[in-house]
Amino acid sequence: MTVHLIGMGPGASAFWTESARRLLGQADGLIGAARLLEGLPEGTTAQRFAATKPEAIEAILQAHPAWEQVCVLLSGDTGLFSGAKRLRERLDGRYAVEVLPGISSAQLLAARLGRPWQDWQIVSAHGVDCAYSDRLAAGRPTLFLLGVDGVLQLCCDLIRAGRADARVTVGEHLSYPDERIRSGRADELAEIPFDSLSVALVEPAEQPVWPYRTGGIPDHCFIRGKIPMTKQLVRAAILAKLPLREEDTVWDIGAGTGSVSVELARAVPRGSVHAVERTEEGCALIRQNRARFGCGNLHVYAGHASAWVASLPTPDAVFVGGSGGELEMILRTATGRNPRVRVALTAVTLETLAQAVPLLEACGLAAVEVDQLSVSHAEPRGTHRLLRAENPIFLISARGDTDGLY
Repeated sequence: MTVHLIGMGPGASAFWTESARRLLGQADGLIGAARLLEGLPEGTTAQRFAATKPEAIEAILQAHPAWEQVCVLLSGDTGLFSGAKRLRERLDGRYAVEVLPGISSAQLLAARLGRPWQDWQIVSAHGVDCAYSDRLAAGRPTLFLLGVDGVLQLCCDLIRAGRADARVTVGEHLSYPDERIRSGRADELAEIPFDSLSVALVEPAEQPVWPYRTGGIPDHCFIRGKIPMTKQLVRAAILAKLPLREEDTVWDIGAGTGSVSVELARAVPRGSVHAVERTEEGCALIRQNRARFGCGNLHVYAGHASAWVASLPTPDAVFVGGSGGELEMILRTATGRNPRVRVALTAVTLETLAQAVPLLEACGLAAVEVDQLSVSHAEPRGTHRLLRAENPIFLISARGDTDGLY
């Protein structure tokens, strides 16, 4: 039996590929969402089964061993938030599986708007709780694939986050005769009913706070409170000592105002940052700075590190800005989960430095390095400039794997 996983595009038959049409006419059985099984052309088999979950689809296949050609109909494109991935993983090895791509709703909306879509961030909100405003990418349009009441929930969330003026473009029933595309402010579209078969492109009204790719964001760009904030040049040094890849998972323990968390999140656009902070004021500031910089991949956890680190995703890198007396537990948990983890931490006292270095070595990390940062700024005093020194900081870093680079 050969199982063809077919991307059926937005829905209307005009957007099916010729390969899809041919296979639909040859299939012994058809499986997919009820919407996709409707309106199939004459000549296709009457053996049609409405199912979307992998286990239900597999059960149908097992119940029909005589079938030679089966088509599983999937909405949109098989490579974009599609059920094709899980289904192929489940069926591979027991059936011959072929994947045929389709036209996605992102492609069709972009075409309708006459715009390219390669710079869009695409987020799926199907069947999940989505904090829409937190998922916006700084300086980039974000396309949301929505579920039931998705447009209303999206617009209400943007309004609550102070982004009522964000421009939202909704594509409803794309490809169908009653297709509708409507643009407006979030607070305007919140008053209009839309069908669940919709996608929405969100473009923040304001320019990004820091549109550059380099780290070391100026201090004045952040929302600040009474909690001490890691300064610009120290943050730049932390990024240099904690090399990151786009898809990395990072912990920020003792995240304070979130200035380092934001820098880390911008450095891993396809990864995630998990910021743990004990104080409610700090958590509130992290959330505000997350929204300010559009870091939807930054997640905030209120409480002590001991309450969270065991349940956080396995880290590729860890930054410790404040341990709350739990440094050994943090490092042993991180290295136990990933012996190749990269670690950086800051210290302002000799006691913390004396504790950190042997502990990093005891955890099996290599290439332990200690740098002492002394930063001074020139400030005008009459006709001259005098240096004002910041408190010296120790930056300690180590790696479980050098990747041949160090």
